[in-house]
Parts: sequence; C-alpha cells; structure tokens
Amino acid sequence: MARTEAQSSLFSELEDAAPRLGADGQLRFDLARVDAVEWLRSLDTDSVDLIITDPPYESLEKHRAVGTTTRLKHSKASSNDWFQIFPNARFPELFREVFRVLKKHRHFYLFCDQETMFAAKPIAVDVGFRFWKPLVWDKQKIGMGYHYRSRYEFVLFFEKGKRKLNDLGVPDVLSFPRIHKGYPTEKPAELSEVLVTQSTSPGELVIDPFCGSGSAGVAALRHGRHFMGSDICDEAIQISSQRLTEAGGKATDGLSRWRTD
Repeated sequence: MARTEAQSSLFSELEDAAPRLGADGQLRFDLARVDAVEWLRSLDTDSVDLIITDPPYESLEKHRAVGTTTRLKHSKASSNDWFQIFPNARFPELFREVFRVLKKHRHFYLFCDQETMFAAKPIAVDVGFRFWKPLVWDKQKIGMGYHYRSRYEFVLFFEKGKRKLNDLGVPDVLSFPRIHKGYPTEKPAELSEVLVTQSTSPGELVIDPFCGSGSAGVAALRHGRHFMGSDICDEAIQISSQRLTEAGGKATDGLSRWRTD
C-alpha cells in the first residue's frame, strides 16, 4: 500500500532536526481505519521510534467460549460479540513489518497473556528482535478465572539494536489499576506512559497498529511525542481521535479519514 500524501508530510516534519514539533508548534497524530499489517506496509523502513501495541490475540477466543472474563461481553465497538481476533498465524508477517519500520536501536512492546507469549516471542526473535524479558502489568485487583484468578498481564520487551532505557531504576512490575467500563481490553494510559518515557525522547514518533481507544497515543502526546495508529474498527478510530485531540494533539489533515474501501 502506497503511503498517503498526509503520511509523507508528517514524516517530512519529523525528519527535520528543528523544530521538533509541527510548524505550528503542536504535536501531531494520525489515525487509519485499516488492517494493521497493511498499514505497517505503507510506512517507510526505519521511520518509527517506538512501537507499543496490544493485538486482540487468538487465545481470547478460548476465554470468550468458556465465559471466564467479563471483557468478552458484547461491545458496541464491533458487529461481532466482541471484535475481530488477530490470529497467531499472522504473527510472522506482523513482526516482520514491525521490525522493518522500527529504527535501529529502538524498542518494541507487545501486550499479551501467558499463552500468547509462548507463540509470539520465538517469532519476534526469528525476525531479528532481541527479547529482554516480560514486564508484568499488575492490575492490583483480581479478575475472573478458576485456577488462581487473574491479576496480571505481560508486556513483552523487545529491542532492535541496542538502546539504554532512560531510567534504569524502573522495576519490571508495573502496578496500575485496570480500566473499568472502558473500551474492550483498554489499557491505562499511565501504563503506556512508563514505556514511552523509558524508550523515547521528546519529539520522537510512537505508533500502535492496534490502537483501540488510543491509550498509547494519549501517553505519547502527554510526554511530547508524536503518534500514529491504525485499527480496523470505526468506533475505535472515532474514540481515539477524540481522546488524542483532548490530549493536545493535532490531526494531520486527511489521514484520520483514510480508509481502504
């Protein structure tokens, strides 16, 4: 998929050494309603400073089938009973594109459960990433389940090249309460803020190919980073656009309305 004129304009801005913000002094965001892998293919090689994402992983279908999590109830965000799952079989093409668009000496964070971790980690390593460790998101209160009720989720920490974290004193257990009555599987923006501030500098570009309600983008904008994201759900794009605007970002003209149909 060819890159749009709006995308080209944004990347041109980001490549300028000064100013680090847009010409009008504002941070920029761009949203696309499109398949994650297709969207990544439209981006330039070595053009992104950080990727934080939370795919709707395949193992969630199992939980939906047995009804072990309240997150899998009907959502207005999808014509399905929840939303479209991203199958594990697509991880190779996803991670190849993630690795390609990410600049050298940069980080990639992947939210997942313990079952998906065993599938995703070796594939990401095969495409070239170095795997450091799983970070643990402690949700502070237990959720649903039968065999030791769930209270945590993993954030897999990958590296392309070699980049030091900005604060070596941050622990590998990050405690933030889960979001109640929000978008399905919504992550607290404060959690992504830790990842953004650890792995980027002001003025750099953060992306999320499964942006959902835009929490990673909100985290990026709060700390002076630009943001680009995609999602296949119209409501996700609408919610994200509103949240990112409220966080002080300015949409690049046209890209927030970019569609594949």
